[in-house]
Amino acid sequence: MEAQHFSVTLSRQAGFEFAARYDSDWPALTLDEPPPLGEGHGPNASRVLGAAVGHCLASSLLFCLSRARVPVQDLSVSVEGTASRNDGGRLRISELRVTITPTVPAADHERMQRCLELFEDFCTVSDSVRKGIPIHVQVTPSAGS
Repeated sequence: MEAQHFSVTLSRQAGFEFAARYDSDWPALTLDEPPPLGEGHGPNASRVLGAAVGHCLASSLLFCLSRARVPVQDLSVSVEGTASRNDGGRLRISELRVTITPTVPAADHERMQRCLELFEDFCTVSDSVRKGIPIHVQVTPSAGS
């Protein structure tokens, strides 16, 4: 399969608040740090990461269940994250606990077992986070006025 590329551009609004704009017509997402660092006008990066992992896992499960013809009446996802200090004293996401609650007819619970065994392997985001994504950073200062 050919690589799929995407882009996100962040523009500083004020303080630690940024507008994230995507390579599509979707509205910008406001990101901000919670007080006292920022104003809390939007989720911070840790929460967006949790949402991305939760959404990817839920979508993967929904896709498998639809292929298995298991009707999903409702689905909710809860992501609980933990940030703790690493050996260098830097704050890092140390754990994400994802709880997915699909509402399916009781008669279909047995039929969904195969999906429960498979769906995580098809989630692009969670598996990428688990295995560590190479990140290449470049800082290119521009001259201000």
